[in-house]
Amino acid sequence: MDQFSPQHYQRLLRVAQRITMQRDTLRLCEVILDEARLLAQADGGMLYLLDDGAGGRAPQLECVLLRWPALVLCQGGAGGVPVTAAPVPVGAGSSHPAARAVLSGEVLVGPQPGELAGVPPDMRDQVENSLVVPLLNHGREVLGVLQLFNARDGETGEVTDFPPRLLALVSGVANYAAIALHNVLLVQEMEQLLDAFIKVIARAVDEKSSHTSGHCQRVPLLTELLARAACEDQQRYADFSLNDDEWYELRVAAWLHDCGKLTTPDSVLDKSTKLHTLHDRIEQVATRFAVLRAQYQAECAAAVAAAPQAEETLTAVLARTLETLADELAFLRRINVGSERMAEADQQRVREIAMREWRDADGVLQPLLSDEEVATLCIVRGTLTPAERDVINNHIQVTLDMLESLPFPRKLRRVPEYAGGHHERIDGTGFPRGLTGEQMSLPARMMAIADVFEALTAHDRPYKSPMKISEALGILRRMRDARHIDAGLYELFVRARVWEDYARQILDPAQLDVSDASSYL
Repeated sequence: MDQFSPQHYQRLLRVAQRITMQRDTLRLCEVILDEARLLAQADGGMLYLLDDGAGGRAPQLECVLLRWPALVLCQGGAGGVPVTAAPVPVGAGSSHPAARAVLSGEVLVGPQPGELAGVPPDMRDQVENSLVVPLLNHGREVLGVLQLFNARDGETGEVTDFPPRLLALVSGVANYAAIALHNVLLVQEMEQLLDAFIKVIARAVDEKSSHTSGHCQRVPLLTELLARAACEDQQRYADFSLNDDEWYELRVAAWLHDCGKLTTPDSVLDKSTKLHTLHDRIEQVATRFAVLRAQYQAECAAAVAAAPQAEETLTAVLARTLETLADELAFLRRINVGSERMAEADQQRVREIAMREWRDADGVLQPLLSDEEVATLCIVRGTLTPAERDVINNHIQVTLDMLESLPFPRKLRRVPEYAGGHHERIDGTGFPRGLTGEQMSLPARMMAIADVFEALTAHDRPYKSPMKISEALGILRRMRDARHIDAGLYELFVRARVWEDYARQILDPAQLDVSDASSYL
C-alpha cells in the first residue's frame, strides 16, 4: 500500500470533482467519508462536525455520519437512520481521539477501541485500528473530524496499519474537503442571516400597523402556492419550472414586496377610519351634534315660554328633530368606518347633513361639517383620501428604490422586479411604472394576484369584514375581465384550487363557502 497506482490518482481526481460539485452540507459530508474510506480501503468510518459553542454552549463534536457496510451500519445522511453516537465534548480533559484531534490539529493513528463511547457495540468490537483526521480549512480552523477504522491490505485483505503515505493522502483530501465544507457552510450561514433579516423587515412592516399585520407573511405563502401550481400544470404552464435558486429568489421577493412601507407615515398606514388623523375626528363631529341638540332644546324652551299653548306641538317637533340628529350621527359613524364601495345616495346624505348650522363658542354660525370633512366622509372605497392614497401607494416606489440599491448576488437579481410589480396591471394602468403584462415576468404577475387575494380575505382590515371566498373570487374575476390581473394565472388560481389550499391553512372555516368554483372561470 506504500505505492500509489494510476487508479489512486484517478480516484483523487474523482474525489476532487465530487467534492466541488456538492452544495448541501450532509451530501458533502457523505462524499468526504465514503471517498476517504474507499481511498484507505477502510472497513468503516465516522464524520463529526464541530459545534463551536456559540450562544454559551460548551463546544462539542456532533457525529453526522457513521458507515460500516460489512456490519450493515448506515447512520445519518440522506438515507440513513438517526445517528446513535453521543456528542463528544471538546475540552482540555477529553480523552476521545476526535476531541484530541480538534485540540491539537494533528492526525492521530493507533488502536483506540476503548475510546469509542457512543459507537454501537457490534462496531466497537470490530475496531482494530483507527485514523483520526481533523478537517482544517484554509485558516487552520477545525470544522470537524474524519475517523476511519481498520485499513486493509489491497492484496491480502487483512487488517493492517495505516501506512504513512496514505496518511498524507487522506490528510490532503480531508483538508481539501474542509475548504469546500467551509464554503458550503459559509453560504448557508449567509443565507440564514439573509432569511432572518428579510423576515425581521417583514415583521417590522406588519408591526407598523395592526390593520395589516401578517400581510407580509401571508403573501409569500399565497405566491408559493400559485407558483407550485404553475410548476405542476401540464397545460398552459407546462414549460414553467423553478430550480432551488429560483424558488429562493421568489421567496425573498415575496417577503420583501412591501418593505417600502417602513417609510409610510403611521397616520396614513394605520388610518382605521375616514376622519382619523392623530385621533378619530368623528368625536369632534359628535360634539357639534351635542351642541346642536342643546341649541334646539334651548330654542324650543324659549318658544314654549313665549307660546305656552303650543308646547305640545313644539315638544313633538323637537323630539323628531333630536331623533333625526341621532340617526344622522349614527349614519356618519357607520360610513366613517369605510367600505368596499360607498353608495352615491350615502354621499348625497353627507352633503345634506353638512348644510346644518351650529353656533361655535363665539356665537358664529358654522356648517355642521367642513368641506374637508365632507370630502373625507365621501371617500368611495376604504378610508384614504386621494392624497393619502398617493402617499401609501408611494411605498412601492420606495420598495423598488430600496431593493434596486442592494447588491443582490446573481441568483437574486430579479428580486426587485418580482417585488416591485405587485401593483402593476396587465393593461398598463398600474403603478409605479405602468408596465403591461408582456413587460412583467410570470412570478411578478403571480405576486400581484397573491397581494390582492390576501387583502380581500384578510381579517385585520379596519374598514371591512373578511370576505368569503365567493366574494373574493368574484372580485378577482372582475379584475381579470378588466385586464387588471393575468387571465391565465387567474384561471390556474381557480382551477388548481389555490384559493382552497390557502383558505384551509389561513382563513376562518366560515370564509370557505365555495365547493365548485367552475362558475368563476
